[in-house]
Amino acid sequence: MPRSQLPPDEADAGGQSWREQAVSRSLDTARVRAEVRVQRFLDAATELFNSSSGKEFTVQEVVERSGQSLRSFYQYFGGKHDLLLALFEESVQATARQLQERLAETEGGLDRLHCFVVEYYRICRPSRRGEASPNGRAPFMTDFAQQLLTAHPKEAARVFAPVVTLFEGVLDEATADGAIRAGVSDGPIVGIVLEAIMFNAFSSTIGGLSIRPHVGDDAEYLWTFILEGIGSGAAA
Repeated sequence: MPRSQLPPDEADAGGQSWREQAVSRSLDTARVRAEVRVQRFLDAATELFNSSSGKEFTVQEVVERSGQSLRSFYQYFGGKHDLLLALFEESVQATARQLQERLAETEGGLDRLHCFVVEYYRICRPSRRGEASPNGRAPFMTDFAQQLLTAHPKEAARVFAPVVTLFEGVLDEATADGAIRAGVSDGPIVGIVLEAIMFNAFSSTIGGLSIRPHVGDDAEYLWTFILEGIGSGAAA
């Protein structure tokens, strides 16, 4: 049954991640087997994303490439949208882990905020032809993020939770050090800054646009722009 036809409680599945929802639809005794099957679908979809067909692949193509059945696909996913969410969710979680690793190498509230903004910008920037992606994400990910934020804000909030939570902690540290104004992490500025990073990274690469193009390191310029917006007088 497509996800759009599921009752609200079943569709939410108690706050489980999209991958967990897919696996939990099987019996617990078959969980390991379900994990393997779900991963095969995710791997097949990733391969299709990286091929010339891009994100316009069909469920049938995913099924054929995975070597599994259409019935098996709908046992784990409500449809293509659920598959996209599972893929994107894993990408966001990988991004959060990568950012956490870089933050662990940095001390001081202002420096950690700087690290987060610059590294997240570079991760979000779509790979140019011939370049390896900073976190292995398929080129479609930034595009899908924009669609998700616009068309499905509640789903987007849930998927982006690991990065948002990490950023809130970084902002709290910067606030405690007096580097930014008090209360920044308590309001809409968290989302505004994250969106500024994501969308500027995307536009500067795909459309040739940015806050101020051709100024050297775009990530560092964006950092200055953000700091002047939320920083304390001394830090800015």
